[in-house]
Amino acid sequence: MSERGAISYQDRTGAPARVAFIRRGRGAPVLLVHGVGMQASVWADQIEELSKRYDVVAVDMLGHGGSSLPPADARLSDYADALLALIDGLGLRKVHLVGHSMGALVSLEFALSHPSRLASVTAMNATFCRTAEQREAIAQRLAALEDAAAPPAWAATITRWFGDPVPASWSGAAATVHALLDAVDPVGYARTYRLFATSDAAHRDRLAGLSVPALFITGEGDPNSTPEMSLAMARLAPGSRAEIVPDERHMMSLTAPGEISRRLLAFFAQAEAAAFDKGAFRKALGSFLTGVTVVATLQEDGEPRGFTANSFTSVSLDPPLVLVCIAKTASSCPVFSKAGHFSVNILAESQADISNLFATRSADKFARTAWRKGPAGSPILNDVAAWFDCRQHELIEAGDHVILIGEVMGFDHEPANPLGYCRGAHVAFGLSLDSFSAKGGRMRVGAILEHERAILFVAGEGGRLDLPEGASLGAGGDSASLSGRMNHLGVKADLGFLFAVFEDREAPGATSIYYRGRLLEVPEPSGAVRLVPFDEIQWERLRDEAIRSMLRRYVRERSEDSFGVYVGDTESGTVQTLTKSPTKPLAQSV
Repeated sequence: MSERGAISYQDRTGAPARVAFIRRGRGAPVLLVHGVGMQASVWADQIEELSKRYDVVAVDMLGHGGSSLPPADARLSDYADALLALIDGLGLRKVHLVGHSMGALVSLEFALSHPSRLASVTAMNATFCRTAEQREAIAQRLAALEDAAAPPAWAATITRWFGDPVPASWSGAAATVHALLDAVDPVGYARTYRLFATSDAAHRDRLAGLSVPALFITGEGDPNSTPEMSLAMARLAPGSRAEIVPDERHMMSLTAPGEISRRLLAFFAQAEAAAFDKGAFRKALGSFLTGVTVVATLQEDGEPRGFTANSFTSVSLDPPLVLVCIAKTASSCPVFSKAGHFSVNILAESQADISNLFATRSADKFARTAWRKGPAGSPILNDVAAWFDCRQHELIEAGDHVILIGEVMGFDHEPANPLGYCRGAHVAFGLSLDSFSAKGGRMRVGAILEHERAILFVAGEGGRLDLPEGASLGAGGDSASLSGRMNHLGVKADLGFLFAVFEDREAPGATSIYYRGRLLEVPEPSGAVRLVPFDEIQWERLRDEAIRSMLRRYVRERSEDSFGVYVGDTESGTVQTLTKSPTKPLAQSV
């Protein structure tokens, strides 16, 4: 069901103004702008079809329907300002903008003035650089409109837009248009038509600067918004394209609604695909902390084959199913697609070198790694944190990857810390920072050290409370490292698990890493260090909100005995929950 509404704003003269709209659907926003003499309802067919996938907003242009009159000296920028007020008022970030005829002029004006607010722009049946003959004809129509005391007769308009005679199949569309023209505000129509008649060259020298995906589309038989005009605009606008719809004229959104909707949907999809930043997408996915596995099988000739993967997850307990993903472009993909079995080896935190080895195309990976055969016959690497040997259950194609689903035939696990992976680097949940790649950036390594529900703090400047910190994990003799700092303070502690990894938004390239651990000895009271019980922490004395937030999480998770690892930046991120370390069971087959 469509929603009707209006947004109020002030126009360039300071006068109160309003822009009315029809809205329907959910998804990315699409904004439809009609031509002279029409209303938002003229897009009824497109609203119906596009709203199945998009949040569709059809606007009443200034001087039409429920929107305000434009100023007496109307400019294209006035109409573009109304669109901006509507987009802002509805809280829309980027829209696919579609304009028809005069609406196309307005849409191009908006695209050239506010490109950051658009995902694409479509100029439908747009007029561009009329010939001398066309310019004379429209000048005569404008003069007749301004001299007439009575409302204009619309017969000539219907003929231009639909032909003479109107084809029987188009008679319903022609009747709809005639009714809308009869209902138009004469002042709004006159001011808008005057601008339409004189603005065909307004963008001639600006189209080369159009920076959003653009589609110029018109009807093959449109005598006023000709194919030559759309082709000329597409030649000027970088990265744009022109489409000519066979056997159609000016009102093709009404006479060929299905075809127009199909072409718009195809263009929107193309624009969205071109705008999709795969690098940023990969970086966002990299914010999810995962484990690291080596997936292995035996080729038909009996030689082992394997690759590093972090796309691993459980699928089902009954039957026991797991899955891994492999790129279709990977050289191993044909081997694993045909294999009857495969193993998933979850690497321990000391096996970053194995992760790196199996991420290469080296031919002797297994010659440099100790392994044995599992219950299903797949290679099982030595000393891994866990392994699963699987019979291939199902293979599913998904985009540019293949999903391998395996039925677990046997498994085992060790109480070793697993190797993690986040933001393009290995992460060790235990002590070693050797496998955490800082990629040349600055690093701060700290520790949350507890004894009987009290945290160790170090005296900072101005009465501030700090945690023990250093520029690296380091050794006891390195005064700049965390270990050296603790040694200097006389603090003896057992560092256990990684607790937080976050970047500083105000200092790009700076990474903070905090471990949680326990004090082995209670330090002697001094001015340098002090133990503060959880319920006596003076939060305002901590260095910044990032540290306060991290310690509040520590206190909460300590009370729940359920810790996680925070990955993000100083403002936002996610907590990946860790399970308690299990005792080692016997190897199992299922």
